[in-house]
Amino acid sequence: MLYSTRYASPVGPLTLASDGQSLVGLWMAGQKYFGGTVKGDFCEQDDLPVLADARKWLDAYFAGKKPAIAALPLAPAGAEFRQSVWGILCEIPYGGYVTYGEIAKQMAVRMNKKNMSSQAVGGAVGHNPISIIIPCHRVVGANGSLTGYAGGIGKKIKLLELEGVDTSNFFVPSKGTAL
Repeated sequence: MLYSTRYASPVGPLTLASDGQSLVGLWMAGQKYFGGTVKGDFCEQDDLPVLADARKWLDAYFAGKKPAIAALPLAPAGAEFRQSVWGILCEIPYGGYVTYGEIAKQMAVRMNKKNMSSQAVGGAVGHNPISIIIPCHRVVGANGSLTGYAGGIGKKIKLLELEGVDTSNFFVPSKGTAL
């Protein structure tokens, strides 16, 4: 059984999901791949402790504080490659950002490979099931493109600006998979 609750955020309504012990999902309304990594029906349970803790984490985050990702028990479902990419996302500091290529280089080292595809990394980033808390919005294109956000580019910009990132050096691509 999966449990869910809703959260009204500055970037629109969010749905949080838990297996009862850990947070397994956090999706924005209209998000691409909404609920794609979890199987089963959701039962609304607003008073579940892990979901209450996640709402408090989000309250702090949207108030401009820097809550620790490790403060929440996270259990995103995904293959080893995706898990590794999501682990790297958790290392990106609040107010910072990295490129898909930088993550690909880190993944190549971790996997003892000569190189790694930025597109493969982009696929893993795009399928992150715990948006905002696992900060996939902190990943940008090497050329400054704000592409690749399943929640929508406008929300990515709002989250980066909330964290104090100067987004004037970035641009919104005219074409892309997550516009």
